[in-house]
Amino acid sequence: MPRTVLDVTRLLTRAHHPVATGVDRVELAYARRMLELPPQRTGFAAITGRVAGRLPRGRVAALVEALDRRWSEGRGDAASARRLAGRLGAATPAAWDAASAHDEGEDATRLAISLRAIALAGFAFPPVAPGDTYVHVSHIRLDRTAPFEAIRAAGADLTVLVHDLIPIRFPEYGRAGEDARHRRRMTTALEFATTLIANSEDTARDLAAFAMETKRFAPPIVPARLGVESGFRRDVEPLAATKPYFVALGTIEPRKNHLTLLHVWRRLAEELGEAAPTLVLVGRRGWENEMVVDLLERCPAMRAHVIETNDLPDTALVALLRGARALLFPSFSEGFGLPLAEALGLGAPAVASDLPAFREVAGDAADYLDPLDGPGWERAVLAFMRDPSPRRDQALARAAAYAPPSWASHFARVDAALGL
Repeated sequence: MPRTVLDVTRLLTRAHHPVATGVDRVELAYARRMLELPPQRTGFAAITGRVAGRLPRGRVAALVEALDRRWSEGRGDAASARRLAGRLGAATPAAWDAASAHDEGEDATRLAISLRAIALAGFAFPPVAPGDTYVHVSHIRLDRTAPFEAIRAAGADLTVLVHDLIPIRFPEYGRAGEDARHRRRMTTALEFATTLIANSEDTARDLAAFAMETKRFAPPIVPARLGVESGFRRDVEPLAATKPYFVALGTIEPRKNHLTLLHVWRRLAEELGEAAPTLVLVGRRGWENEMVVDLLERCPAMRAHVIETNDLPDTALVALLRGARALLFPSFSEGFGLPLAEALGLGAPAVASDLPAFREVAGDAADYLDPLDGPGWERAVLAFMRDPSPRRDQALARAAAYAPPSWASHFARVDAALGL
């Protein structure tokens, strides 16, 4: 019987991290899906060096369980969450401490190390047979053609999920050389994949255009929106802060356009003083951020009204979003925008850049602004911070009617591409 073999290389490399990125959540969701199916229909593999090695299902199941406890059930940095609540003038919800009481990080890390060793030791045994479908959903190792060439040479189909082409389209936002590396990834996908999955219609169009530009044949492309994790629920109590706050969620990097928000907050601090709202930046510092870091570290207004935090437990992140005046998402470019779907799915209002991917994800549920319209972002913040706020009330009503994309609907669209 042909099998579907999922590549879990990213999970093995990310198991020691206390919280999950969006791409981590995607690979974890796919692993859960494979484990729901009969063992004779599915398999698992990881790439080590130039080859993919097979992995035992039981060990992968144990890793997925440990990562679910660590990531999806909220095992993050409880101390950071408590400090954040204190700075916002809120009592720490009891659930935040309870969720972090039994950290599974050590188990997940140990399992990942053992699985990497198994993959390396089993390199002589191909993870696929003729007729199988090998599924790769993270971009990791796609810049190496050898593993994927070997998979196709073994007679298996290859399905690759593409998240975005941002490093190619906007190299100025990434690390030096990342554009060339991502071009190799996308070239590998086009040359060896029999089917491509795109996380949005916008990414699918961009991928097809890249194929034409590079004079390569594009295999069938299946657009399928990513799902929101079940832990992002509307029945979670909002964080009861004593002053209004806004949230920006994502790695602090140039593409996310934190600089516009910081300039807005400096003006608000000058104009409103102590009455200025708080901006909570949830995410690690990335790259090429000298101006942003200078503002955060050296500007008195930033130190007074802007809070940086990361590694929050999911329980804390959900309550934080639920209590915010709005999620602010001023990115210059996105392939999908999972935080937008998560926030709206929680019933939280959102103000986002007017991007095709965001329009596709949120429809009319979000407020949209040009990412360069600093005065427009300032007016939106002023309008949303008021109580009462007609503009926010309208946004709340739209968010309440929003139906977030689900993993069930995602897999209903891609099952054929997965060989299922």
